[in-house]
Amino acid sequence: MAFNARKITAATLILLSATAVLPQGAQALDDKQKQEIGEFIKEYLVANPEILLEAQQALKKKQADAQLQQAEAAISDNEKAIFQSKYDVTLGNPNGDVTIVEFYDYNCGYCKRALSDMDTILEKDKNVRFVLKELPILGPDSMAAHKVSAAFRDLAPEKYGDFHRALLGGEERATEETAIAVAGNLGVTEADLRKKMDENTQDEAVKEAYSLANSLGITGTPSYVVGREAVFGAVGAEELEAKVANVRACGKTIC
Repeated sequence: MAFNARKITAATLILLSATAVLPQGAQALDDKQKQEIGEFIKEYLVANPEILLEAQQALKKKQADAQLQQAEAAISDNEKAIFQSKYDVTLGNPNGDVTIVEFYDYNCGYCKRALSDMDTILEKDKNVRFVLKELPILGPDSMAAHKVSAAFRDLAPEKYGDFHRALLGGEERATEETAIAVAGNLGVTEADLRKKMDENTQDEAVKEAYSLANSLGITGTPSYVVGREAVFGAVGAEELEAKVANVRACGKTIC
């Protein structure tokens, strides 16, 4: 009779695991049997290491699926804060039929490279609503730049797109100083910025962003929300456009 070696190995692994909880008695494997089975498993895995790769890939998929499910539930629970927060700025079509929300840090190198993805989408698709949500997670400079950015948003929301592109697209590290300089070039004085910053000591915007990121399972920037899906990493304009197209076609990012 022929046997499938992989099935034998899987059954053996299950049997070994079971011995850990079996009581001492006639049904338990003795030490010699455990040693023999252990040696067999070791020899088989050494001869067939691709099984370990398959297991690793299966684990990654399981973890990714769990992360997506967590994010989907969080999106349903926090829909207003994600898509309609009073602290965010919207670019593109404010009445667009599909919304992309981007979480970003002004000192994130991947966010800098992803800036062109946003502009590509907005240039090609006039019915996308693009929401900017600051998530300063890369140290004190990022937080300082965010405080300037938040003040600028309150003082000149109509110019925030220009501020965002200039600061995120700049070669220098984003700091309080560089953010103030960008604001000055757009007509907002340092004095006005500092006055507004002093008024906003609680910084509810960043508290909300941190809370949402935690709920969504976001651990890095850029990250996006499209439809009912959280998208992690700088995936590129083409992938985001495909998700937008799917939302229009079937109401989900994957049809």
